[in-house]
Amino acid sequence: MNRPSTSERVPVTPRGQRTRQKLLKAAEAVFGDKGYERASIADLTRKASVALGTFYVYFPDKQSIFVEVVDELGARLRRLIAESTAGCTTRLEVEREGLRAFFQFVRQHPNLYRVVRQAEFVDADCYRRYYDRFAKGYVRGLTQAMDKGEVRRMDPEALAYCLMGIGDFLGMRWVLWEEDMGLERVLDTAMALLSHGLPSPLQPVPAKPSKPTPPKPSPRRPSRGPRS
Repeated sequence: MNRPSTSERVPVTPRGQRTRQKLLKAAEAVFGDKGYERASIADLTRKASVALGTFYVYFPDKQSIFVEVVDELGARLRRLIAESTAGCTTRLEVEREGLRAFFQFVRQHPNLYRVVRQAEFVDADCYRRYYDRFAKGYVRGLTQAMDKGEVRRMDPEALAYCLMGIGDFLGMRWVLWEEDMGLERVLDTAMALLSHGLPSPLQPVPAKPSKPTPPKPSPRRPSRGPRS
């Protein structure tokens, strides 16, 4: 379901922009902690320390601010990754620094996973848009790397989603579930996988040599007896 745009409610004054950002930041925290269904507009305004009526100056309803939170999280993440990889000279460097930037973003926004996953049930278009926009830039970068010969030619969109899946699960395991400051080894493993693929399968164990078959004796010529 497409929600009405809130662009006409974007404030033009610095004070209004600050208030709107306070509401978005509060919504990210409340939706992450309580979940969309349990969260109320009163919860959001209380968290943002603004009057209840102020909410409706900027957003028409709860779903609209939720969609805005998801869209803004996606935009900020893409911007951070773009800035973090701007100086990279190879595609492998882009992948490593992009993952590092994603891990940093997850630390700063621990509710990212919870909020984005709720979007599948709150607004399916918003949920898909979050990933589609991310994939679009990924496809563009991978295609350029393929044109330069840095990446083997293959379906760039399928490859983009494979790499997005790697980052998603690494961030969930080593940042969200259990903060690990030694993430370099995780990055090393991911880069080794991207550089060399999966390890080669084990060579088949050679069959056990069978016992040599003894040569058959040559047939003996029949004896003709003594010659007369």
